[in-house]
Amino acid sequence: MKFEILYNKYAGGEHLIGLEYILGLYNMQHIELAEKLGIKKQNINLWIKGKQRIPKKYLPILEELFGTKQEYFMRELNEIEKLEIQKDKLKKDLNPVIEEYEEQFLIGEVNDIVQVPVYDKEEINKMERTIEKAKLISRFKEAMEIVDDNPYMDTYKLIVELMEKAQHEALVHKTIEALGHYLDILPDWVCTGPEQDEFESEIFEVFDDNNF
Repeated sequence: MKFEILYNKYAGGEHLIGLEYILGLYNMQHIELAEKLGIKKQNINLWIKGKQRIPKKYLPILEELFGTKQEYFMRELNEIEKLEIQKDKLKKDLNPVIEEYEEQFLIGEVNDIVQVPVYDKEEINKMERTIEKAKLISRFKEAMEIVDDNPYMDTYKLIVELMEKAQHEALVHKTIEALGHYLDILPDWVCTGPEQDEFESEIFEVFDDNNF
């Protein structure tokens, strides 16, 4: 599939300036971009080598040309930003239509439920899932970096075991959601329904009975 070809070719770990990465993704030569911008090829070379900043007047043109945020062009990209750019290219290539929206819990500065678009092109939906997974992996790595004491390491070992062996079990999801409410990670109003409320009531009763 086109998505897999793009992902495999440009998902490497090398650090590239955004413009260089984007040109490679679009298989566009420096001379071709220079012609589109009405400038010399040498200017493109200087931008990519970091010897000259891209003049601000060209940033909106580049954004329109590639459908990618202006801030990506002159800085080193992380893996998530590379995936975002690949998604932008897929959207330009496929012109997807949003078929519906589904609710998804967003963890960040403000924990909330957001409406996530579902497209008629599975390549776009697959890329969205890949980006979400990459963000989770990044956060998991960051969390691991602050783990020093063995008890906390044991917690992560248990999490990995659960993910490997029982991630699809409803009991695991209910328990984690219950802990999310108890520790104020999930807002009280985020709930899957009466069944979840009943489960949380029972599990916390068990905790109380055992002096947790």
